[in-house]
Amino acid sequence: MQNFKYTKAEKLKKNNEISLLFEKGKWKTSGNLRIIILKDKPALPVESSKFGVSVSKRYFKKAVHRNRLKRLLRECYRLNKDLFRTAFGEKTVAMLFWVSPIMPQKYQDVEAQFIKLCETQKK
Repeated sequence: MQNFKYTKAEKLKKNNEISLLFEKGKWKTSGNLRIIILKDKPALPVESSKFGVSVSKRYFKKAVHRNRLKRLLRECYRLNKDLFRTAFGEKTVAMLFWVSPIMPQKYQDVEAQFIKLCETQKK
């Protein structure tokens, strides 16, 4: 049975982890999604898998729209966690961004882009 939970231990919240991610991470883009990833390496050991989401205030001025998109992004990760881990590795720190001023019509649109992002990484 798959684990569909997005636990507190998985959430990327600490400022020092986020700043390390921006300093050393690699960027990938697919459609309206952009992700920054820091994989476990001997030089930079990662203790556990962490994941965060962000939506820019530049594109969505109203907080209700930003929060809606963040919920959709977290849901994509939660339901496709196994696909994400096979694509990017078991111990990774990652942050997912929505980089378009266009609000998606449905959850399936966001999920399709997330799956495409994970599949392009596997190749």
